[in-house]
Amino acid sequence: MTELVTSADGTPIEYLTVGHGPHVIVVPGALAVADDFAAFAALLAGRHTVHVVQRRGRGRSGPQGGRYGIARECEDVEAVRARTGARLIFGHSFGGLVALRAACGNPAYDAVAVYEPGVSAGGSIPVGWIERARREVAEGRNEAAFLTFIRGVNPEQTGRVPRWLLTVILRFAMPRAERARKLALMPQTIGEHAEVGRLDPHLADYRTVEAPVLIMHGQSAQTAALPRLAETIPRAETATFPGLDHFAPEKKPAELTDAVMGFFAAHIRTDAPAEE
Repeated sequence: MTELVTSADGTPIEYLTVGHGPHVIVVPGALAVADDFAAFAALLAGRHTVHVVQRRGRGRSGPQGGRYGIARECEDVEAVRARTGARLIFGHSFGGLVALRAACGNPAYDAVAVYEPGVSAGGSIPVGWIERARREVAEGRNEAAFLTFIRGVNPEQTGRVPRWLLTVILRFAMPRAERARKLALMPQTIGEHAEVGRLDPHLADYRTVEAPVLIMHGQSAQTAALPRLAETIPRAETATFPGLDHFAPEKKPAELTDAVMGFFAAHIRTDAPAEE
């Protein structure tokens, strides 16, 4: 079932709901839509009512808008939380950053779980590629911008692969429909990563997260800041999944959901207000 809620600035936000039990908000990452988390949501739905946010610029949700920033993303999540009464939240990648920012100074959450959140510290997530990608999108060259993005955020891996070869690899390795969807999301992805870079100096903000936080990660290049993040958040714990890559919540959700559900079960407040 899909529903719409109106965010603080009047933007409609779509969310997908499935399951029954304590309510959980799921926040997808960059280059992802709510449907990419259908399998993850279905597994959580065995114990929870799950609300997967269709973030701005996707589906029936409104556009990012001229005043886009992490504050708008947090307002969108808050609109879903206020409508559903959810006290649990999970975020992946950029969605993990959104989940953590939404929980900063916010006592409404019993627990927060994130998988490889897009938190940068000391330049750990490169953003030097953004201006080139913006120009390429403005020229209608979204595939070129996608290559710039992939090479820019993984300079030690794909950054060493020639662009022509990476183009060939992606065209063969990624299904056509998936590639088309990701290319269409490049403008949104650029704006989102600009926020990742802007927030890089603000690691101390996460000291205000009152809820217990589970920080999960696999073996990818996007984990450099996570030890510092775990030290900053007052009630953080970590879990490592050596066999998983950055896209595990979308591609191999079964290996994560037991950890997420166990963490949530340990921290649901029995004295919390009744859910709607």
